[in-house]
Parts: sequence; C-alpha cells; structure tokens
Amino acid sequence: MVYVRILVFILGAFAVLATVGSAIRSVVLPRGVRAKLSRSVFRSTRALFNLRIGSGNYERADRVMALYAPVTLLVLVLVWEAVVLTGYAAMYWATENGNWGEAFEVSGSSLLTLGTAKAETSVGTVLMFTEAAFGLLLLALLITFLPSLYAAFSRRENLVALLEIRAGSPPSAVEMISRFHRIHGLDRLHGLWVRWEEWFADVEETHTSFPALVFFRSPLPNQSWVIAAGAVLDAAALRASTLALPREPEAELCIRAGYIALRRIATFYKIDFDDVPKPTDPISISQAEFDEAYDRLADAGVPLRERTQAWRDFAGWRVNYDTVLIALAGFTVAPEAPWSSDRVGTNFTLTRSGGAPRAR
Repeated sequence: MVYVRILVFILGAFAVLATVGSAIRSVVLPRGVRAKLSRSVFRSTRALFNLRIGSGNYERADRVMALYAPVTLLVLVLVWEAVVLTGYAAMYWATENGNWGEAFEVSGSSLLTLGTAKAETSVGTVLMFTEAAFGLLLLALLITFLPSLYAAFSRRENLVALLEIRAGSPPSAVEMISRFHRIHGLDRLHGLWVRWEEWFADVEETHTSFPALVFFRSPLPNQSWVIAAGAVLDAAALRASTLALPREPEAELCIRAGYIALRRIATFYKIDFDDVPKPTDPISISQAEFDEAYDRLADAGVPLRERTQAWRDFAGWRVNYDTVLIALAGFTVAPEAPWSSDRVGTNFTLTRSGGAPRAR
C-alpha cells in the first residue's frame, strides 16, 4: 500500500507540474512552443465545433467559429484548474489518512483559497500553501494574458479593416492596384509595403506566442487576417512581376516578410509545405486566371510588362506562399476571397489531424 501511495503522489505531482508548464508555455514564454495540454484542448474543442458547423453555409460557419477561440480559452483555464485540483488531491490522498472525498475537499479548498478544509499533517500543510500559490498564479496569468491578447488582436485588425478602403471587400490584389492607379497613386504603394512588412512581423510574433489569436475572427464576417495577407502579398507580387514600373525593393521585402510569417505559423500547427520551392513549381492559380487579372489591369490603364514573362515572374513569387496561404485560409475557415480561400473546398471541418482542408 505504501508503494501505491508513493506512485499516486508522483503521478499527482507530475500532473501539477505539467499543467503549470503548459500554462507558462502558452501564456508567458515569448516564443512559439507547443504545449501538449493546450493543443489537446484546442483540438478537442475544434472537433465539437466542427460537429456544430456540420455541412452548413459560410454564414453559419462564421457564427459558430466566432465563439471557438474565446470558448476554448475559457475551457483551457478550467482544464488547468481541474488537473491541478486532481493532482493535488492525489498527493493529499497519498500523504493523509483520509479518503478520496476528503482529499478532493482539501484540494478544492486550497486551490480556490476557500479555507473550508485543511490538511492534518505538516506535509499536507505545505501542499496546501503551494496549491494556493499555483491557484493564484493561474488566475494572475489569465488576468495579464487577456489584455495582451486583445492588444495584439486590435493591432492586427486595424490594418485589416483599412485594407477594405484600398482593396475592396473581399480584398483583391487587382482591385487594390486599379484603385491606386485611378487616383494617380501607384508611386504611393511604397508606404503600404512598409506598413504591411511591419504587420507581418508583428503577426508572426504574436500568432506563435499566442496561438489562439490565429482563430480570433475579425469583427466583420467578410474580413479575415488570412485573406488580407493574401491580397497584400498578391498585390506585391503583381507589383514586382507585372507592372511596368521601376523596381521597388519594398514590395519584394513585403513578400518575403509575408511568406516567412505564414510559414512559421503553419509550422507551429504542423501544416505541411515545401520550404524550398522552385520558381517553376505549380501554384493554385492558373495562367488563365492570371491572364484575366492582366486584362483587367490593362483595361484600367495600368502600365504592364510583357504578359508571358510577367506570368512566369508572378508564379515565381507566388510559389513562396501559395500552399501556406490556402492551408491557413481553410484552417481558420476564412471567408471566400479571390486567389486565397476560394481555392479551399466547401467542407469547413478539418480533413486530417493538425492540417487544413485540402485545396481543390
């Protein structure tokens, strides 16, 4: 019986330490490190939300998925508390003379700092103090975590909302370039590339440090950080490949910042992609679709380079972010937008563990 109690104590201590470690990796550690407990909670909750969505249309999917990240964060906190409570109950049972019911009562009283029950031994008293400290620590982490989370969300959505003014709704790279040309502002795209390069760097850092941000949806159903990123990257790729204007390094740096950010977020979620693609590798956009966009730009009077070479150059830029963009659009159930989420199937559930709906 002594060996059983020792084993139960060790298991309880391991559960508590694993939970605290998960909370620290999820909330405190400023880098993208996967926490198994947090990942399990998000995957389990996602499965339930997928059942809720069923085979409904996008409007239904958007309403359901708007609650996914907030609800899962609350569930995650409850899971942390429950595991800590159970782990300490196991340690109380192993060190006290009472039964499991009394052990859970002492554990709950200590975790919630109720003071309605106390341990009988000195070891149990030490456990009570440490459990109360862990309970306060988890509460403090939550209180400090939410303001940081929503501050990062606000920074992300500010530029996403402004993009509608420049690129329409849903955002389109062709529409963006056409609008800038109509107001004689193609030379003013320079500032846009710089701002979005900074945006990509911020999104990369926040969406791997706070992975739940990936699933926080925009205030408007037809907006999404993923499709906004795709529209800006496509516009920069068109600027670098198709527009008959002097070379603009800022556009090319914006593309690099964008595909690095999307790739690192995809890596965090174990989404497969080729990290060394060749310029001649196939992309999800056909040459016919590019030709249609080329003709629209030509009709708008935008100065363009030779069509065939422009297509080759555009495909060479697009291949760097094509796969991860479409995967993340499906993974986050993004609204339909040209050249990004419109490449994803109509099934809004995950098709494989840790991945995203397969592209058509």
